[in-house]
Amino acid sequence: MFSKLKGAGGGGGSGHSPLDTNPITQYFEVGKQTACAGPGLIWKIYDAVRKSDRKEASIFLFEKRLAEKLHKPKRKDTVCEVLRGSVRQLERFRHPKILQVLHSVEECNETLAFASEPILASLANILAYHEASGSGASGAPSTGASHPNTVQRPPPHAKDYSFLDLEIKYGLLQLTEALSYLHYTHHMLHRHVCPASIFVNKRGVWKLGGLEFTERLNEADPQEPMPISPWTSRVSKLCQPDLDYIAPEVQLHSQICMQSDMFSLGMVITSIFNHGRPIIQANNSNTSYQRQLDMLDEHVKMIVTDIPLPLREATIRLLSKEPKDRPTAQLLCLLKYFTTDSVVSTLQFLDVIQMKDPPQKNAFYKQTLRDSLPYIPRKLWFQHVWPSLEAEMRQSEVLASVLKPILLMIEHSTIEEYENVIQDSFRTVLTSPKTIQATVCLLENLHIILEKTQKEDARMEVLRVLYNAFESTTIQVQSAALFSVTNVADYIDEQAIRHMILPRTLSVFAQNSADLKFTIAVLSCVERILDRLDRPIILDQVLPLLTEVRLTDPDIMYRVVCIYAVLLRDKKYGLTVNQMATRVMPALLPQTVNPSLNLEQFTMLLQVLREMLDQIDRNQRNKLKLDNMSLPSPERRPLRHLFSSDNMHVPPFNIPNLRVEQRKTSSAEDMARKNSADSGILGGWWFGGGSSSPDSNFLRVQNALPIRRLSDNTLMTPKIRVAHSCSSSPGGSPGGLPIRRHSSIGPQERRGSTTNLSPPTGGSMPNTSSSTPFLSSSMSSLRSRRPSACLGGSQGSGLLQSLGTGMYQLFSGR
Repeated sequence: MFSKLKGAGGGGGSGHSPLDTNPITQYFEVGKQTACAGPGLIWKIYDAVRKSDRKEASIFLFEKRLAEKLHKPKRKDTVCEVLRGSVRQLERFRHPKILQVLHSVEECNETLAFASEPILASLANILAYHEASGSGASGAPSTGASHPNTVQRPPPHAKDYSFLDLEIKYGLLQLTEALSYLHYTHHMLHRHVCPASIFVNKRGVWKLGGLEFTERLNEADPQEPMPISPWTSRVSKLCQPDLDYIAPEVQLHSQICMQSDMFSLGMVITSIFNHGRPIIQANNSNTSYQRQLDMLDEHVKMIVTDIPLPLREATIRLLSKEPKDRPTAQLLCLLKYFTTDSVVSTLQFLDVIQMKDPPQKNAFYKQTLRDSLPYIPRKLWFQHVWPSLEAEMRQSEVLASVLKPILLMIEHSTIEEYENVIQDSFRTVLTSPKTIQATVCLLENLHIILEKTQKEDARMEVLRVLYNAFESTTIQVQSAALFSVTNVADYIDEQAIRHMILPRTLSVFAQNSADLKFTIAVLSCVERILDRLDRPIILDQVLPLLTEVRLTDPDIMYRVVCIYAVLLRDKKYGLTVNQMATRVMPALLPQTVNPSLNLEQFTMLLQVLREMLDQIDRNQRNKLKLDNMSLPSPERRPLRHLFSSDNMHVPPFNIPNLRVEQRKTSSAEDMARKNSADSGILGGWWFGGGSSSPDSNFLRVQNALPIRRLSDNTLMTPKIRVAHSCSSSPGGSPGGLPIRRHSSIGPQERRGSTTNLSPPTGGSMPNTSSSTPFLSSSMSSLRSRRPSACLGGSQGSGLLQSLGTGMYQLFSGR
């Protein structure tokens, strides 16, 4: 049969497709065949698109001529009626876990066809791949599934037919829920639970179909077994369930109950974990079925080790030969294998999300799905999760919540995944009107979208959301736009920053300057785009903004200081020392004693202030140095001390071999100094203190200047002893110093000096008076101490001797 199906697929080599004559083509554009299903895999499944709304679908096609070739002509109508009945039942049972029919049966002389939700493949197709590649597999697939060459490869996001553990767990739960719905809601038996009746749609959801052989339960007691015809070779296999999955009580005792479907589900579980092979492979032989049924327990023990531990006990009980030992569908749904997995619960809620109200949807998308998304396999992101999110993006009341998981998916997806799966649908969100919450969410994550957007035109679409946000009058949107600039500044060209971003930033700040959070957002935005601005723009627009900001809040002050730090460290920004001293520092200095600052903020503030002071210091010092080095003008005369020898840096100079002895004072001088305070009536009388006394002036000087020594008014000069020097000294003479005039000698007399003030041999000294200030001053003092004109040399000394003798006699007499 398999070879005949293959030859009939796609119209053979004649180029004529069986679908061409079916009326369903008026409503759908039909593509290639992708799978097959149903009894004996008689249904061919094609990809399709509905013409009215371009919605994806799958077309199920049955060619009547196959029944004519495989069976007697009188059975043709029987097969067609069975297939028509299955579609009617599918349309009747509307449930998320049962295959959904989009278009009812369309029939012509050659074919039957109907449309369903998009199908990836039947479970029989997938298990056939597993069986063909599994260990020990040989021959034709025992499941009756089609050969891999008969179907096209699945879409790119489902690269192969391998199931993840989570997919299997969630798929089995969906089948159990579908059976529970049939058993307890509609009191119906499925009777044909097998891989050929289970479909995996393009979202990765397992759907129960194949309702060709449903049977109603006993109305009085649903648990009571009912009589049923067993499988027989006398009836076409297209009109009977698959023998490999039939329960023992049906085949041996011609009875059926709800637990009969549960046995078939147990056989499906073993096929999944046994590389697609069921543990009973009767090959359409009743005798072979009974023989293998006797070895069922042994086969179960062999295969159960490959089944997950939490599912093993339930599988053993499902495959029990006694119906009463099998769990019901309701009990199986409560198995810990299903209930303890939060990801399974999330996917389960997502399947029925369309039946929930907006508040429930918002709570699920915002929190539950976002938290579970990192634990959902990436394969299911685009198969299972994304289709639901894509449909919800059109609902404005839940868009803000839906964007949370969408943006998380975009962030962790590759560029190829974003461009191939998400981008086209996401453009509607960027261009359509949005709520305030949705706009804010989009702006805060705009950088994530731009990272995945490669084309320039697509980037402009994304940035247009930012530009439009600045035009909004809502403060939440404006604040989010400022925050977004800090993240996407690298994607904005300089022209837009200078002529659009900065002017609008300053404009919205002027309207909301009292809002602290808004001010912080403005400063963060300015700091981020600072390196993209020219010097004139900074001086004309940015600096006035900084001076207008109130620095009462520590966070705001810290942002302002950070901007000043950037301006300080690069001269291209044009911050001058005049602006620092007159505008910046006066505003920042009071903040140094702000008790609200933390250590980091205070440290940053002081560091910036020190840098400003350092720049002012360097600038002013350099300026003053340049002023002092300029040429003097006529109005400015050099100060005398600038050319004094005291300011000259010369090595210390000592006259060699020169010793100045301390002048000895006479006893009369000492006595006069001692009695200077007693210059009263007695002193004046004793010493001749009258105006006519020649010594009255001398004593009055002594009284007026008590510190002045008496010898300062005498001709006694200090004694200077100088060692003999060689005549080779500069300016020297054979006898020592050059002959000089003495003030006490007549103008014609000359007397040679016996002293030599020349340095030792081998030394050198400039022969200038300015080079020896000490010597010059000493010689000048000697010249100034000339004898008084009123007293001769002998007369002065006699007077002193008389005075001294009188003083001695006076005091000794006492």
